[in-house]
This record gives sequence, structure tokens and C-alpha cells, in this order.
Amino acid sequence: MNPFELKPKTLDQCFCDWSCLNSKPYDKEEISPYTKLRIVLMNGTEYESVNFLHRFSRNCDNNDIRRSIAGVRRVEQQQQKRIANLKPLNENILEHTIAYEHLAVDLTALLAQREKNGYVKQALDFALLEDFDHLYRYADLLEMEQGVKAQRLVGEYAEIMPGRPTISEHRHPYDSIRYHIDSKNSDMLTVLNTMIITAAEQQTMNYYMNQGAFYDQSTLGRQLYTEIAMIEEQHVTQYGSLLDTNCTWLENNLMHEYCEAYLYYSCYMDESDKRIKAMWECLFEQEVSHLHAAKEMLKRYEKKDWESVIPVGEFPELLSFHSCKDYVRQQLESVSLTADRENYVDIKEVPKNSDFFTYQSIVNPKAADVASHRVIDDYIDKKGIDYRYQIAEHPIAELRNRHKDNISVGR
Repeated sequence: MNPFELKPKTLDQCFCDWSCLNSKPYDKEEISPYTKLRIVLMNGTEYESVNFLHRFSRNCDNNDIRRSIAGVRRVEQQQQKRIANLKPLNENILEHTIAYEHLAVDLTALLAQREKNGYVKQALDFALLEDFDHLYRYADLLEMEQGVKAQRLVGEYAEIMPGRPTISEHRHPYDSIRYHIDSKNSDMLTVLNTMIITAAEQQTMNYYMNQGAFYDQSTLGRQLYTEIAMIEEQHVTQYGSLLDTNCTWLENNLMHEYCEAYLYYSCYMDESDKRIKAMWECLFEQEVSHLHAAKEMLKRYEKKDWESVIPVGEFPELLSFHSCKDYVRQQLESVSLTADRENYVDIKEVPKNSDFFTYQSIVNPKAADVASHRVIDDYIDKKGIDYRYQIAEHPIAELRNRHKDNISVGR
């Protein structure tokens, strides 16, 4: 599929009425976990698009360009509303959070497995183990306070057990910056992977920033959202710093629209729900329109052909969701890594006077007060052992004990 070869719709043909925007919600008891993940992913993709186009407009002094991207942004906002309204009223904040973390685990693992740039793959594998641990912490909170087993929500596609303990993930902000890629000399999948994961993690960060304070089951739950939201800030900083900083606004605009078209087409090809599959097809057609508008602006204002930014228009390997249990288990061998500026090192190699330990002493002076640790401690106090879903024993010996939460691995 080469979206540059398709005939685009006009802008007016992309606008929708209210009946279109107010989508019929899915049935949370019947929906496939991966359909839900695609919904969460594309909602985040549209958030990124809208935010990018606002930033573009605020940094542009050409009102013709600003009008053009305002028109596209209006459609992107409508797309986001169609997707967001698929969420049903009876799916609460924490149940929806499980989908966010399930997406973080399987999406990161899928992107890492196909990534050809070793440095980008390292970044994906590193954060994967942290999101995997977040899924475990939220799952224990969900079962403890609401009696809902996250195993059912993830469809047993992902295991639920400790990763790099969340308490060990709090690092100095200087250690979240990475080297950026050179998009013009990178494989297209690398460019897409960095854009996709940045948007996905950014949405998770925004969700926890805004929804965490509305969690009304317990103060501990609110505190857990606060803590994990701070880790998501680190993840967004890490992934965002991988993006090519040398692209112009118009080149970036073209890449954003290409990435969206790629994702909608991937969702369309991967979707099992007929109603939502038809939605993905419609939204893909709209993104083709946006892509052609971006192509024309690049040509008009910078005298560049789209091939100078995207050498091959044909979509690379499409994104298709499937279980990554085995891959995650393999990566758990790196659970003791931490970040040291642009690199990753074993915690045993980090000097005691490093920024990592200084920051840890400031934010985690008493482990007993850290929400991610208290959630597991409280669960064990009530139930005797923590809540997990495992297909075999944990591959890391230090993380097998279900009667005591480990707060030393990676720390």
C-alpha cells in the first residue's frame, strides 16, 4: 500500500456530523483485548497529531499554512472524538488503565522485535520492563479494591508479574535524554517506531496526569497514579529525545501524517470487529487526504518532493498485535539495568555518589511510603500472596517470592 498513489478526499468531505462523532461504545465484556488496544493506540496518535499541529501553528508566521493545518487539525479532533467515544461508561478509570499498560507492554515488545537500530531497540527494551511492572502494580490494586482480575481484561495475552520494580525506576531527569536518530538515513520502521512509541507513552502520561486525581476508590490508588505518572514523564522524555531534531516543521508534518495513515491501515488490516474495522477504513481515507495536503505544502513552501523525506512511499511491515510473553520473559534478564546519561548500565556499576542514588534518596527516602510498594504490601497483608498471572515461574529468582515485594532489584 502506497498512500501517495491514492486519490485523496477534499477537506470538506472529511468533516463529520454529531451522529458520526458520538460513536456507539463497545461492550467491555465482549470486546477483544487487542481491539481495545488499537482504540487506545489511535486515540493517543490523534492526541499527538493535534498537539503537534498546535505547536506548528504557534511557531509559524505564514497564515496560509496556519489555515491549512487548522483545517486538518479540525478533522483530527473529530477523529479523536470518534475513537474516544468508543469507551463505555461502565468501564472505570482503573479498568481502562489496564488497557493502557497492556498496550505499553505489547506495543513496546512488538516494536522492539522488529527494530533494526540497536540503540533504539535498547530504549524500547529498557522501558518495556518498567511498563510491565506498572501492569502488575495496577492489577494488584484492581483485584484488591474492586475484585476484578486483570488476567481476564488482558485476555491472558500478557503475563502479570513484577518487572523492574517501580521504586527502582525513579531516575534523575538528566538520565532520560537519549541520542536522536537521523531520520533521512534510518530505516523507515525505525522512524515510525520512534514516533509511534512517543505518542503512545505521551498519551499514558497525559491520562495519568489528568485522571489519577479522579480515582475515588482510595488515597493509595491516587498515590499510585501520581507515582507512575512521574515514570511516564521519564518515558516520554526518553522516547521524545530519540526523534530527529533536524527536521523542519513541514517535514515533520509530512511524517506525522504518514505515520497516522500507516497506523490506521495497520489497524484496518488487523481488526476483527467488523464495525470498528469499517471505522479504521474511513479514518485511513481521511489521513490520506491529510498526507496529500502535507505533501503539497512541503512542495509549495520548501520546494521539496515528499520522496526527500520518505524515500519509499510503500508502507513497510504493518503493525499487528499478538502476545509477546516469550519476548518479555527474555528481556527480564536485563531487569537490573538503569540509565546513566545516554546509556544503560547495571545498577552494580553505578557509583554511590551518582545522580541516580541522589535522586532516589530525595524521592524515596522511606521505601515503606512509596505507593507502588505499598500496593503490593497491602495486597499481601490481606491475601497472603500477591496477585499474578504467570505461565511459569518468574525467570528472575529475586522476583519469585510472592510473599514479599522486592524493592532492591535495579536499585
